[in-house]
This record gives sequence, C-alpha cells and structure tokens, in this order.
Amino acid sequence: MSNKKTVILVGAGLRGVVYTNYILKRQEDYQVVAVAEPLADRRQFLQKTHNIPDEMAFHDWKDLLALPKMADACIICTMDRDHIEPTLAAIDKGYEILLEKPAAENPEDCMKMVLASEEKNVNVLVCHVLRYTPFFTTLKNLIDDGAIGKVMQIRHTEDVGHLHQSHSFVRGNWGNSDESTPMILQKCCHDLDILQWLVGARCTRIQSFGKLSHFTKENCPEGAPARCIDGCPAADTCYYNAVRIYNDPNSPDWFKTAATKKHDPTPADIDRALRTTNYGKCVYQSNNNVVDHQVVNMEFEGDVYASLSMAAFNQGGRDIYIMGTGGTLYAKMKDDHITHFDFKTGETKEIPVVNAITGEHFHGGHGGGDIGIMQAFFERLKGEYTGKSICSLRQSCENHLMAFAAEESRIEGTVVDMNEYVARLEKAIKG
Repeated sequence: MSNKKTVILVGAGLRGVVYTNYILKRQEDYQVVAVAEPLADRRQFLQKTHNIPDEMAFHDWKDLLALPKMADACIICTMDRDHIEPTLAAIDKGYEILLEKPAAENPEDCMKMVLASEEKNVNVLVCHVLRYTPFFTTLKNLIDDGAIGKVMQIRHTEDVGHLHQSHSFVRGNWGNSDESTPMILQKCCHDLDILQWLVGARCTRIQSFGKLSHFTKENCPEGAPARCIDGCPAADTCYYNAVRIYNDPNSPDWFKTAATKKHDPTPADIDRALRTTNYGKCVYQSNNNVVDHQVVNMEFEGDVYASLSMAAFNQGGRDIYIMGTGGTLYAKMKDDHITHFDFKTGETKEIPVVNAITGEHFHGGHGGGDIGIMQAFFERLKGEYTGKSICSLRQSCENHLMAFAAEESRIEGTVVDMNEYVARLEKAIKG
C-alpha cells in the first residue's frame, strides 16, 4: 500500500507550477493526481509534467471539486479574485488546503473562509512564504532568544524593482485594483505578516500614505504610441520599452511566461503578446491605478512601532532594521548574513543565515520560502511538523486586515484603530 500524500491543483499558472515543482522532485513521497486550469497550454503542461490522465484534467475547478474527495490536499493558485469560491468548496470537501496569498480580495471574504474552516475543522495554510525563508527564520530565532532584548521598533523596506513594477503592477495582472486587489495587499500582505510575527503582538493602529505618481499619462513621452511595438520615439531611452524587455534573453523567464501564457514561449508568442495584450502597452498609457510608492506606519501592543516602505523606484529586494532594548539587527534579504550590534559588549558581528538555500528556486523562490512552505505543509500533513512558522487561517487573515486597513487609511486620510476596524467588519458580516 502506497504511503504517498496526494494533491489536487486548482490554478496551474506560475505559482501553481512553483509549488508542484517541489512535488516533482519528490515523487516517491508525493503526487499530483488532478488539475483544474482554464488555459489549455498550462493545463496540458501540468498533465505532461505529472502524468495526469485526461479524465483528471479539468477546464473548470467546479467540475473537479464537485467530485468526491480524491486526495489528501488541495493547492489553490487561481487569481486573487477567484480564491473564495474554490477555497470554500475545498473546505466543504474536507481537503487540507494550501492557498496562495492573498487569501481573498476583501476582508469579508477573509472572514468567511475563517469561519468555514473552523466549522469544518480544516487547516488552510496561506502562502506567507517569507516565514519559511532561512533569512526570516534566523531573525525570528535571534529575537526569541533575546539577542536584542525587547523589540521596540522596526523599519522594513520592500523594494519592488522598477521592471517588476512595470511588469506586474502596471501592465500585468495586478495593475488595476478594480480587477484584482490593492497593491499593498498583493505585494506586501506577507511583509505585514512578517512584522507581526517578529514583533509577537497584535497591531493596534495603522496609518498609510501612497499614490500612483509616475506611471501616468502625464509622464508619457511626446509622440509615444499606445504600444511600444508601433515605433516609439523614446524606444532607445525608455527603461520600460516592452519590445526590449520581453525579447531580452536576460529578462526573467517568468516575465515572458506571464506575458504569453505559455510555458515555453516562442518569438512569435512574444510578438503576439506585444501586439495584443497589456504587456505590450506603453507603461504611461496603461489601465493601471495601483500605487507606485506607499508607506505604512504601525503601532503594536506593548508600545512597539514599525514602518513599511514599498516602492517601485529601485533594483528590488528587501531589507530590515530591528531595534531592541539590548541591541539591533540589520540585514538585506539578498545577503547571507545578519548584522548584530550588542549594546552590552559594544561589538558588531555578522551572524550567518542558517541553512541558506541556494538551489531549487523555481520562478523566483522568495529566498527559499517557496521550498520552505511546501516542506512545512507536507510535514503537517504527515503529523511531523515541529517548526514555528505555520499559523492558523485566522491569524493569516488578521494580518490581511492590516493591509485592508492600510488601504482604507491611504484613501481616506485617517489613522485606523484595528480593534474598531475588526468590530465594524464582524458587525457587517453578521448583519
């Protein structure tokens, strides 16, 4: 009798491929037995990669989740706005669930998921992958071990990267909040989660400022056509020339995969995308409305304060500065060490990031977090998990509420009291 843990996949886009690639390298222990994906190329790629028969490959997730439970777990990687329905259906069937972040597009749907999972006693693990990186795990252990005393303040920076911004948050799936989710939720819900995890206390008040300032029609080069491929006079000097970006062999593969919806795009596929999709549009004439820079200020229980800076105008990456009553910790996520200053000794030393993962970073990897969360997910599935990174769906959604509250603050120009915000939300749900 096989002891393999089995999985069904709902949504075979980039993130679905990332998570199932983990399974592909461990086929003696795990197996993908069914897939639901509306795009034929993506569905067939998963079928071929995981030897999934035609009768277990579905165009619509509803057809898959209408069947009796057939696996131990369900991985859900649909677009943000399409999370709620398949998640509720999978909860109802009793699947253990791995859900791509953000959990839902609005706070009400987050709470619906929480209540449904608690009623059915089903575990739903949201992909806050930063918790599972060697980088943040090392920081958490240092804090818990008292290396800097009591945490008092944190400065955290999420440098999106100018090309990543243009690809994902101007031209791409998350450029318009009316069609997806606010950028602070999509890009930074796991940064907010990390801050609350490191502090070890609830957020009590939140305030945010941010705006779409650069990627607007007002900054469009004179004479620029709607599409870069139609002969832009600024083509040679524009950082965001789509023709150059998507034909550049040094551009990330996932840029081209996302633009063409093909796992192995040809030059013809790229040309078609440049002529017919948002990925070929001028960044200053796109249908984008999300911010290109934003800051969030937070107050936590115990008089702890934190700030998060998210901006497009940089090379990309994360760094964090944690100040405590007994010392400080500073680190860049791309580095292999954390700098610790000890008040008592006056010494500064570099602490290596333990168990740093340098391989198996499929389509981004999040510094080893993609592998880390899959390992933790299956360890819990087998009853073997002993780490400190996994949290409940309720905890995940509480951290999502910080992002929703930050967006409310940004739009309305207010400081949001989190207790009042949650009470208002619960009242609205209960009617």
